[in-house]
Amino acid sequence: MTILTEAEAKAILDKVLAFSTADECSAQIGGGTSGNVRFARNDISTAGVVDSVELGVQVAFGKRVGTATINQFDDASLERVVRRAEDLAKLAPENPEFMPAVGPQTFRPTDTWSEATAALTPEARAKIAEASILPCRDKGLVAAGFLEDSAGFTAFANSKGNFGYQKAASADYTCTVRTEDGRGSGWVGSNVQDIDQFDAGKEVQVAMRKAAASVDAQALEPGKYTVILEPAAAAGLISFMMNFFDARSADEGRSFLSKQGGGNKIGEQIVDPRVNIYTDPWHPLVPALPWDGEGLPREKAAIIENGKVANLEYSRYWAQKQGKPEKAGWGNVIMDGGTKSTAELIAGTERGILLTRTWYIRLVDPQTVLLTGLTRDGTFYIENGQLKYPIKNFRFNESPVIMLNNIEELGRAVRVKADEGGSMLLPPMKIRDFTFTSLSDAV
Repeated sequence: MTILTEAEAKAILDKVLAFSTADECSAQIGGGTSGNVRFARNDISTAGVVDSVELGVQVAFGKRVGTATINQFDDASLERVVRRAEDLAKLAPENPEFMPAVGPQTFRPTDTWSEATAALTPEARAKIAEASILPCRDKGLVAAGFLEDSAGFTAFANSKGNFGYQKAASADYTCTVRTEDGRGSGWVGSNVQDIDQFDAGKEVQVAMRKAAASVDAQALEPGKYTVILEPAAAAGLISFMMNFFDARSADEGRSFLSKQGGGNKIGEQIVDPRVNIYTDPWHPLVPALPWDGEGLPREKAAIIENGKVANLEYSRYWAQKQGKPEKAGWGNVIMDGGTKSTAELIAGTERGILLTRTWYIRLVDPQTVLLTGLTRDGTFYIENGQLKYPIKNFRFNESPVIMLNNIEELGRAVRVKADEGGSMLLPPMKIRDFTFTSLSDAV
């Protein structure tokens, strides 16, 4: 396993800094082991393990910046990558938004490591695939899925004296189950830090039930419906919305958080008062690295509080320009929910639609965060608290901002994979007046 200790990583970074003759130098080294297994048509199709470590160096002469990377760590190679970065910096034009490296910071460690995940072997991955495939074979269903796990480290240092080191591990699993005739489809996904908390045999049962139950889907007229979005279905829409919580785009009029006449909507009500979204690198279910890409220490902070915009992300350059304090970028997104499971939300719904998954989401209008996308892999009509029958998939046109103003109920939050990587904590959501614009023939 290619994981350097803190002492080994620091020794390399110290050498890099010593080799530099630039006004300032920053370096980051990271890597580890990533393993995967892919299965399709009830058989394992590919599997692999990748070990890698890479060093990146950035130097600056005034506001002229150069970067270079390498994966060899003898002294000659380290000096060579520094010189390459310096040569590039001397050729580069000045960057008017260049910000000097930050000085020494104090980082409170977060619990991002898992020995169990780091110890995963090819045989263990094959067992997870087997636990997904065999139940499907027994029921005449067809499974296809992917498991990817990683265990690694990251360390950085700069010539101002800032240094950080931490290890992290995680695993991500998805499985699609189809009926043999292809008319029914179910899906399940799981994102965990500790692989011991994951049970493929249990997870695949969810996809199997949905696949068997989604045959002979009936068509409903497009329109506005009450929907229950499972957390994975909500993740695609909420992830998109969070990309707009950037202060600069809001201040420059390029965001739904821009104010008419200039400025941003910090402090303004934008969604239902029950919506509370925040970031917390020490959250036990979705821990994140304790620093951001600039080497600033992360903090717990409200993003939306009781439906009002509480904070936006400021780059160091934009914070300086706007006279704001420098704060680290967010490492995770957590949305509070209630206590009910998805099944309990269904049981309390007179009429509505259950969405297992949203897919192929694209932005239509940045000023309203209007998105378009498709439902798939298990869409069901709800009547009198029960899944009455499967329905054909829809194309939707919906804004997560409008969606979060149409909340009827929130369930218990669970860990899901964010679209841009990393993890989120999101609840299932019962939403009224969700807009479907047309039918889709995909299952």
